[in-house]
Amino acid sequence: MRIYKTLVTLVVAVLFSAPAIAHANADALRVGSTQAAVSLDPAAAWDHGSQQVITSLYQNLLAIPAGGTQPRPDAAKRCAFKNARTYVCTLRSGLKFSNGDRLTAADVKFSFDRVLKIAEPTGPYSVIFNLVRVDATSERTVTMHLRRADGAWPYVLAHTVAAIVPKQVYPARRLLANTKVIGSGPYKLGRFVPDQQAVLTRNPRYSGTAAKTKTVTVRYFADGAALKRAIEVGDIDVAFAGFSAAEIAQLRTQAAAGVQVLEGPGSEIHYLVFDLGKAPADNVAVRRAIAQVIDRPALASTVYADTVKPLYSLLPEALLGAKPVFQTVYGAPNVANAQATLAAAGIATPVTLDAFYTPSRYGPEEAAALGEIRRQLEASGLFRVTVGAQEWGPYKEDAFSRHRYPMYGLGWFGDHLDGDNYLSPFLFSGGFMQNGYENATVDRLLDREFGSTKQTERTAIFGQVQDILARDVPLLPLWERKRIAVVRAGVDGVQNTLDPSLQMRFWLLSKR
Repeated sequence: MRIYKTLVTLVVAVLFSAPAIAHANADALRVGSTQAAVSLDPAAAWDHGSQQVITSLYQNLLAIPAGGTQPRPDAAKRCAFKNARTYVCTLRSGLKFSNGDRLTAADVKFSFDRVLKIAEPTGPYSVIFNLVRVDATSERTVTMHLRRADGAWPYVLAHTVAAIVPKQVYPARRLLANTKVIGSGPYKLGRFVPDQQAVLTRNPRYSGTAAKTKTVTVRYFADGAALKRAIEVGDIDVAFAGFSAAEIAQLRTQAAAGVQVLEGPGSEIHYLVFDLGKAPADNVAVRRAIAQVIDRPALASTVYADTVKPLYSLLPEALLGAKPVFQTVYGAPNVANAQATLAAAGIATPVTLDAFYTPSRYGPEEAAALGEIRRQLEASGLFRVTVGAQEWGPYKEDAFSRHRYPMYGLGWFGDHLDGDNYLSPFLFSGGFMQNGYENATVDRLLDREFGSTKQTERTAIFGQVQDILARDVPLLPLWERKRIAVVRAGVDGVQNTLDPSLQMRFWLLSKR
């Protein structure tokens, strides 16, 4: 009798409760982040919080596919260089914006023209600096004319600055209010409350594969601690962007409670900069000796709880052309080799060195990271290190303009995933760091690869430049951050979107 009553109870539960609950869960997904969206207009958005939502609302001519690092057709059916300075895309047929307007080449032209006309001071218009003009040469054909040959241009087209907006809706010379944005992506905007949430609903007019979940609510949290509590108690289904290494370490222990930490390759890097005009960093032997002593795996483990991985070049490991040159040239940390390098240059030890960091930009681990670097250098007996800290505003002035720091920490994530975006800004003479590094050979190589439309040629040049980087050591790569998300049981698709593009593709996520 007890067995019979149990079966009846189970049947009733399945018939009347389970379908309703499953349906509600499948149709609504709650996502959490500490990176709030600021602007949903592609002409203004240059922050990760905004870009995460924009990639769901709009289409680009090209996009980085989930798990990939190279652009593929999105709104375009095909794209190709007509010549070194002319790039042509043909649109797919039947494209529509979520309001029902047809998406044509005229909209694409308008979108690019608008970004350049508005030139939002804090916006991403400089990403398309190489664009002279766009022609809508037919209803479905777009021709882009470039100032100079640009092998990275397909990657630029995958950036949110190149998102396509309807010319009948968006003003040509000013931004559109966040609540009124319209695109042709897998979702349309249902609701937006600044610093609180963005609600996305499935776009029935989207020309691609329909979003797996009908509604996605992106909630914004003040800090990682609040985000951690929300995923632990089940207030959200997915959490990403904003956890400290300690919080991730704690969440990894909660598998039994239905919480899982997922990892994928990233593209954010961290590195030490040497000011080549300030002693003792002006001596290449000192820089090479530091490269021979630094223990990256220990840094990743002890300070970052393995939320980062050792980086042996400026290019993150997953990018095309990445080459672990510092590992090849210097091998594992070796004090004897470092000592020999200094002795051969006639440098007395211990070398006195000042190192600096900013506590307000690169996460709560930054102080501990510089402390670990100091420990490693001093443990070698070859260096005596003093560590200083400064808030970001005066820090960048002291580093870039006043040249007060012989060695200091910085971070970077590229605007796009082309290798040039991780080499030229640092190594081309007069680079943004203004650290005094100039190498005519590097300049020629970077000019050649930028102007080439042959990926094999560009990749080979990336390798040559990285070899010189390891020899000259104007800066020292330390680590690349892993893509990390935390999910509740029953959520699918998150692992597929943890890749170096740094996009959380909400349309791929679902919940059982």
